[in-house]
Amino acid sequence: MVVDEPATEAHLASVLDRPCGQVAAALRELSAEYTAQGRGFDLRLVAGGWRFYSRAACAPAVDRFLLDGRQARLTQAALETLAVVAYRQPVSRSRVSAVRGVNCDGVMRTLVQRGLVEEAGSEPETGAILYRTTNYFLERMGLRGLDELPELAPFLPEVDDVEAESLEGTMIAEAVAAAAAQAADGSGEAGRAAPDR
Repeated sequence: MVVDEPATEAHLASVLDRPCGQVAAALRELSAEYTAQGRGFDLRLVAGGWRFYSRAACAPAVDRFLLDGRQARLTQAALETLAVVAYRQPVSRSRVSAVRGVNCDGVMRTLVQRGLVEEAGSEPETGAILYRTTNYFLERMGLRGLDELPELAPFLPEVDDVEAESLEGTMIAEAVAAAAAQAADGSGEAGRAAPDR
Protein backbone atom coordinates (compact mmCIF):
# COMPACT_ATOMS: atom_id res chain seq x y z
CA MET A 1 0.00 0.00 0.00
CA VAL A 2 2.98 2.31 0.38
CA VAL A 3 4.63 1.80 -3.02
CA ASP A 4 4.01 3.69 -6.26
CA GLU A 5 4.58 0.71 -8.54
CA PRO A 6 4.14 -3.07 -8.23
CA ALA A 7 6.55 -4.72 -5.77
CA THR A 8 8.49 -7.67 -7.17
CA GLU A 9 8.70 -10.95 -5.31
CA ALA A 10 12.50 -10.66 -5.21
CA HIS A 11 12.37 -7.19 -3.64
CA LEU A 12 9.82 -8.26 -1.02
CA ALA A 13 11.90 -11.36 -0.24
CA SER A 14 15.02 -9.26 0.32
CA VAL A 15 13.13 -6.78 2.56
CA LEU A 16 11.56 -9.59 4.59
CA ASP A 17 14.76 -11.68 4.59
CA ARG A 18 12.82 -14.74 3.40
CA PRO A 19 13.32 -17.10 0.44
CA CYS A 20 11.76 -15.80 -2.78
CA GLY A 21 9.70 -18.99 -3.26
CA GLN A 22 8.20 -18.64 0.20
CA VAL A 23 7.23 -15.01 -0.45
CA ALA A 24 5.76 -15.89 -3.86
CA ALA A 25 3.64 -18.66 -2.32
CA ALA A 26 2.45 -16.37 0.49
CA LEU A 27 1.42 -13.68 -2.01
CA ARG A 28 -0.58 -16.16 -4.08
CA GLU A 29 -2.26 -17.50 -0.93
CA LEU A 30 -3.18 -13.98 0.20
CA SER A 31 -4.56 -13.15 -3.24
CA ALA A 32 -6.71 -16.30 -3.26
CA GLU A 33 -7.87 -15.66 0.32
CA TYR A 34 -8.93 -12.06 -0.43
CA THR A 35 -10.86 -13.27 -3.47
CA ALA A 36 -12.55 -16.12 -1.56
CA GLN A 37 -13.60 -13.73 1.23
CA GLY A 38 -14.90 -11.16 -1.27
CA ARG A 39 -12.87 -8.36 0.28
CA GLY A 40 -13.14 -4.86 -1.14
CA PHE A 41 -9.55 -5.03 -2.32
CA ASP A 42 -7.57 -7.46 -4.42
CA LEU A 43 -3.88 -8.41 -4.54
CA ARG A 44 -2.82 -8.84 -8.18
CA LEU A 45 0.34 -9.74 -10.08
CA VAL A 46 0.75 -7.06 -12.77
CA ALA A 47 3.72 -5.62 -14.66
CA GLY A 48 6.13 -8.04 -12.99
CA GLY A 49 5.12 -7.27 -9.41
CA TRP A 50 2.31 -7.36 -6.84
CA ARG A 51 -0.07 -4.52 -6.07
CA PHE A 52 -3.33 -3.88 -4.22
CA TYR A 53 -6.36 -2.90 -6.30
CA SER A 54 -9.98 -2.12 -5.53
CA ARG A 55 -12.20 -5.07 -6.32
CA ALA A 56 -14.30 -4.51 -9.45
CA ALA A 57 -17.55 -4.63 -7.47
CA CYS A 58 -16.33 -1.69 -5.35
CA ALA A 59 -15.00 0.39 -8.25
CA PRO A 60 -18.03 2.70 -8.59
CA ALA A 61 -17.82 3.73 -4.91
CA VAL A 62 -14.05 4.25 -5.13
CA ASP A 63 -14.47 6.30 -8.32
CA ARG A 64 -17.05 8.54 -6.66
CA PHE A 65 -14.79 9.01 -3.63
CA LEU A 66 -11.59 9.75 -5.57
CA LEU A 67 -12.83 11.46 -8.71
CA ASP A 68 -15.97 13.21 -7.48
CA GLY A 69 -17.38 13.16 -11.02
CA ARG A 70 -14.13 14.16 -12.75
CA GLN A 71 -12.68 11.66 -15.16
CA ALA A 72 -9.84 11.99 -17.61
CA ARG A 73 -10.46 9.45 -20.34
CA LEU A 74 -8.24 8.94 -23.35
CA THR A 75 -9.57 10.19 -26.67
CA GLN A 76 -10.14 7.82 -29.58
CA ALA A 77 -6.98 9.19 -31.22
CA ALA A 78 -4.96 8.52 -28.05
CA LEU A 79 -6.33 4.97 -27.78
CA GLU A 80 -5.47 4.25 -31.42
CA THR A 81 -1.97 5.67 -31.01
CA LEU A 82 -1.44 3.71 -27.80
CA ALA A 83 -2.54 0.52 -29.56
CA VAL A 84 -0.07 1.06 -32.41
CA VAL A 85 2.76 1.66 -29.94
CA ALA A 86 1.78 -1.38 -27.85
CA TYR A 87 1.73 -3.78 -30.80
CA ARG A 88 4.65 -2.37 -32.82
CA GLN A 89 7.08 -1.18 -30.14
CA PRO A 90 9.66 0.19 -30.26
CA VAL A 91 8.22 2.46 -32.94
CA SER A 92 8.83 6.02 -34.18
CA ARG A 93 6.19 8.76 -34.29
CA SER A 94 6.38 8.84 -38.09
CA ARG A 95 5.66 5.10 -38.25
CA VAL A 96 2.69 5.50 -35.88
CA SER A 97 1.43 8.39 -38.05
CA ALA A 98 1.81 6.23 -41.16
CA VAL A 99 -0.20 3.39 -39.60
CA ARG A 100 -2.96 5.73 -38.38
CA GLY A 101 -2.95 7.94 -41.48
CA VAL A 102 -2.79 11.18 -39.47
CA ASN A 103 -0.13 13.12 -37.58
CA CYS A 104 0.21 11.86 -34.01
CA ASP A 105 2.77 14.28 -32.51
CA GLY A 106 0.36 15.94 -30.07
CA VAL A 107 -1.24 12.66 -29.06
CA MET A 108 2.17 11.09 -28.46
CA ARG A 109 3.14 14.00 -26.18
CA THR A 110 -0.07 13.44 -24.18
CA LEU A 111 0.67 9.72 -23.80
CA VAL A 112 4.22 10.49 -22.63
CA GLN A 113 2.91 13.08 -20.13
CA ARG A 114 0.44 10.55 -18.74
CA GLY A 115 3.24 8.02 -18.29
CA LEU A 116 1.75 5.42 -20.66
CA VAL A 117 4.52 5.72 -23.28
CA GLU A 118 8.23 6.50 -22.96
CA GLU A 119 11.25 7.03 -25.19
CA ALA A 120 13.16 3.86 -26.01
CA GLY A 121 16.26 5.07 -27.83
CA SER A 122 16.57 6.13 -31.46
CA GLU A 123 16.41 4.47 -34.85
CA PRO A 124 19.96 3.91 -36.17
CA GLU A 125 19.12 4.74 -39.81
CA THR A 126 17.13 7.93 -39.32
CA GLY A 127 17.86 9.03 -35.76
CA ALA A 128 14.11 9.16 -35.06
CA ILE A 129 13.10 8.70 -31.42
CA LEU A 130 11.52 5.32 -30.72
CA TYR A 131 8.68 4.84 -28.22
CA ARG A 132 7.45 1.92 -26.12
CA THR A 133 4.79 1.38 -23.49
CA THR A 134 5.66 1.69 -19.80
CA ASN A 135 5.06 -0.50 -16.76
CA TYR A 136 2.35 2.00 -15.82
CA PHE A 137 0.59 1.05 -19.08
CA LEU A 138 0.74 -2.61 -18.04
CA GLU A 139 -0.65 -1.73 -14.61
CA ARG A 140 -3.53 0.30 -16.02
CA MET A 141 -4.35 -2.48 -18.48
CA GLY A 142 -4.07 -5.14 -15.77
CA LEU A 143 -1.43 -7.09 -17.71
CA ARG A 144 1.55 -9.02 -16.36
CA GLY A 145 3.48 -8.41 -19.57
CA LEU A 146 3.10 -7.54 -23.25
CA ASP A 147 2.62 -11.21 -24.08
CA GLU A 148 -0.86 -10.88 -22.51
CA LEU A 149 -2.00 -8.33 -25.11
CA PRO A 150 -4.98 -9.76 -27.01
CA GLU A 151 -4.30 -11.31 -30.41
CA LEU A 152 -5.10 -9.00 -33.32
CA ALA A 153 -6.07 -11.76 -35.77
CA PRO A 154 -9.78 -11.90 -34.79
CA PHE A 155 -10.12 -8.17 -35.49
CA LEU A 156 -8.40 -8.15 -38.90
CA PRO A 157 -10.30 -8.48 -42.18
CA GLU A 158 -10.18 -11.78 -44.07
CA VAL A 159 -7.44 -12.10 -46.72
CA ASP A 160 -10.06 -12.54 -49.45
CA ASP A 161 -11.71 -9.23 -48.49
CA VAL A 162 -8.39 -7.40 -48.57
CA GLU A 163 -7.48 -8.95 -51.91
CA ALA A 164 -10.91 -8.05 -53.34
CA GLU A 165 -10.48 -4.42 -52.25
CA SER A 166 -6.95 -4.40 -53.68
CA LEU A 167 -8.16 -5.95 -56.95
CA GLU A 168 -11.01 -3.45 -57.13
CA GLY A 169 -8.51 -0.61 -56.68
CA THR A 170 -6.30 -2.08 -59.43
CA MET A 171 -9.27 -2.40 -61.80
CA ILE A 172 -10.24 1.22 -61.15
CA ALA A 173 -6.65 2.36 -61.75
CA GLU A 174 -6.53 0.40 -65.03
CA ALA A 175 -9.89 1.86 -66.12
CA VAL A 176 -8.66 5.39 -65.40
CA ALA A 177 -5.45 4.71 -67.34
CA ALA A 178 -7.42 3.30 -70.29
CA ALA A 179 -9.75 6.32 -70.30
CA ALA A 180 -6.72 8.64 -70.24
CA ALA A 181 -5.22 6.70 -73.16
CA GLN A 182 -8.44 6.93 -75.13
CA ALA A 183 -8.74 10.67 -74.47
CA ALA A 184 -5.14 11.26 -75.53
CA ASP A 185 -5.48 8.99 -78.60
CA GLY A 186 -5.79 11.87 -81.01
CA SER A 187 -2.74 13.76 -79.66
CA GLY A 188 -0.08 11.06 -80.07
CA GLU A 189 0.15 10.37 -76.32
CA ALA A 190 -1.82 7.13 -76.33
CA GLY A 191 1.26 4.94 -76.12
CA ARG A 192 2.50 6.68 -72.97
CA ALA A 193 -0.88 6.72 -71.22
CA ALA A 194 -1.81 3.08 -71.84
CA PRO A 195 -1.38 0.78 -68.85
CA ASP A 196 1.48 -1.72 -68.89
CA ARG A 197 0.44 -5.35 -69.06
